Amino acid sequence: MNKDTLLKGTLILAAAALVARALGVVQRIPLKHLLGDAGMATYGIAYNIYFVLLIIATAGIPSALSKLISERVELGRIEEARRVYRAAIGFAIVAGVIMTLLLFVGAPLYADYNGNPDSALAIRALAPALLLFPIIAIMRGYFQGLQFMLAGGLSQVIEQIARVITAVFLAYLALKLGYELEWAVAGASFGGVMGSIGAFIVMLWYARRMRLSDTSAVGVASLPGRQISKAKSAVTLLQTYKLIFANSIPITLAALAVPIVNLLDSSTVIPLLTGDIGHEEATISLGLLTGRAQSLAGIPIILSIAVSQTVLPIISSAYARLDHNEVGRRASQVIWLSIVIGLGIVITMITAARPLNGFIFADTKGTDIIILLTAAAMLQIVMMTTSSILNGIGKMKLAAVHVYIGIGVKIAGLFLLTPFMGMYGVLTSTILCFAVIMGLNLMVVYRSMKITLLGRRWIGLIATIVISLGIGFGTDWIVRSYVQGFSRILEFMLQAFIVGSLSGVAYLGLLFLFRIIRKTEVLMLPGPLQKLSKKFVRGE
Repeated sequence: MNKDTLLKGTLILAAAALVARALGVVQRIPLKHLLGDAGMATYGIAYNIYFVLLIIATAGIPSALSKLISERVELGRIEEARRVYRAAIGFAIVAGVIMTLLLFVGAPLYADYNGNPDSALAIRALAPALLLFPIIAIMRGYFQGLQFMLAGGLSQVIEQIARVITAVFLAYLALKLGYELEWAVAGASFGGVMGSIGAFIVMLWYARRMRLSDTSAVGVASLPGRQISKAKSAVTLLQTYKLIFANSIPITLAALAVPIVNLLDSSTVIPLLTGDIGHEEATISLGLLTGRAQSLAGIPIILSIAVSQTVLPIISSAYARLDHNEVGRRASQVIWLSIVIGLGIVITMITAARPLNGFIFADTKGTDIIILLTAAAMLQIVMMTTSSILNGIGKMKLAAVHVYIGIGVKIAGLFLLTPFMGMYGVLTSTILCFAVIMGLNLMVVYRSMKITLLGRRWIGLIATIVISLGIGFGTDWIVRSYVQGFSRILEFMLQAFIVGSLSGVAYLGLLFLFRIIRKTEVLMLPGPLQKLSKKFVRGE
């Protein structure tokens, strides 16, 4: 595996996810105008319960499949890799049907429970997407295990394009024809179904291409140094499922961290806040959290998802051949990448949160919620990255245990802090949850392998963070007074661009100035960027 493999895979997935996320955020601009904050709260409730059931339906198999396929390809056990893939597809079909029926039938009960009966129609409109997305997720995991990231990346983009067009069109059409708001929200939710169809078509096309060009094994068997075995696997179907679930169930439990946190918020914010601010204001507060903060704070998470998906098969391959030095080196690279690049994205978004909020949603309500949840995203980035490392070295159960310790902290924080701090209690409980999981993961990673990160460069990194935040917030204060005279939306757009650009450039420049980036890190970059970066780098 050459030095660029980790970064190349990360860039492909991150770029695809960024485009998909940008489309998702853009979608919320017309939807917010069409549905309002109350409608967006209903829309958020439908998607939060859907995502939890989707993860259960796939049972963590995409990540487990990536791990199992990469290990077997590394060891030349090609037929066994194929058998694992076919078994996973069979499970996805059955699970998709069951979860679709469960979501459709149980929608009214869940809608009544969370205090928003109107959300039942939106939940039912989204339910058919569970028929295809488990299969899509399995196919993405298979391609990731082969370290071919383009198929999954392109399917994400097509999925989101189909989702956005359908959601906005159907919501507009429903209101135009005089239907009530709940039907417009249901139309927006149905966009997820059309997105699943678009993504499935892309994955089928790539699967067909691989079959047509597959003259050796699974498309990678001709790589140098592979000893290929095409012998029929002696492993039975039952043994195959045992192997899959032994890996996937702990990964599922760990992957449920963020959906459960969001689901807890969706299910408790209205009941917890109603006594203090009333049902209507509590619903609007939930809309600000789910419709604005969660969507914007999800942008930095793109990095952790891309890194986690890319590093899992790489670390699994190295661990399968007992190359512990390579495991430690790759883990060090990925943690460094997550921290340094993740901080740059988070700082840029935090400092530009006010104008960015105004540009996307036409006003700046909930900016403080966006800032706090985006700050928590930094903890989430390291949490997800370290969980993937633990999965790669076979410590899936520990990663799952850490998640549920963190969920316990979240639940305790919700009920202890929210009565006194309101929405800030909700956000604080989330920050504490992610911090606990991240800390526990890092402890195990450091005990399991030799990790080389920043050393004494932590002081320079802290200085970089403080100065970049100061420049960003200072610029934001200035542009409020001087970038004016345009339409309100254009003002917000220009302000967001100026603030985000200056804080981002300042952060990057300070990384070189304080020698946070050195020659060892520059070697991870593609060739042209290596040449450019070496002009600014000092030290090994």
